[in-house]
Amino acid sequence: MFPARLLTLALLLAAPASAQGTYPGLRQILTETEWKRAGLDRLTPDQLGVIDAALIRFQIAEARGTTPSADSLEPPPGASPAEATIHRARAWDRFGLDRLRGDWRSHPPMKAKVTSWQGANKFALDLGQVWEGLESIPWDLLGQEILIEPRPLNGYALKVGPDSMAVRVRRVR
Repeated sequence: MFPARLLTLALLLAAPASAQGTYPGLRQILTETEWKRAGLDRLTPDQLGVIDAALIRFQIAEARGTTPSADSLEPPPGASPAEATIHRARAWDRFGLDRLRGDWRSHPPMKAKVTSWQGANKFALDLGQVWEGLESIPWDLLGQEILIEPRPLNGYALKVGPDSMAVRVRRVR
């Protein structure tokens, strides 16, 4: 019962932070009295980090209009080569929606062809995905093969070639 109340309190307190776009952590948004009353002063920094990470994951998923998931993009241990291939295909279907596990540099870029523009800064891929630039996209992408690369902090970058400049993007659908 206590953890449920704690999580509810944390979610309610995190709501104002989502309007600002940055989650400062439970320690910053609770008063000293609330901190002690919730029993958070008895938790280790690692335990507090787990709670903060869950709240951040929830906040990001809510902002994207998706459901948070703890599924790993790695195939399960002992998976056959065929099962690993199917698991990787599912991971690519989710590419850009779920959190990439491990070091972001270990994930290869996704290659796709742009099939249409769906707004001033939003484009559709031949994979059925729709992406949006977080900054202005300076190229005419229609019909071009592009790369979408993972970046730190679960971000993504669009490139029109391996040597082009990168533009930050997010997956819309």
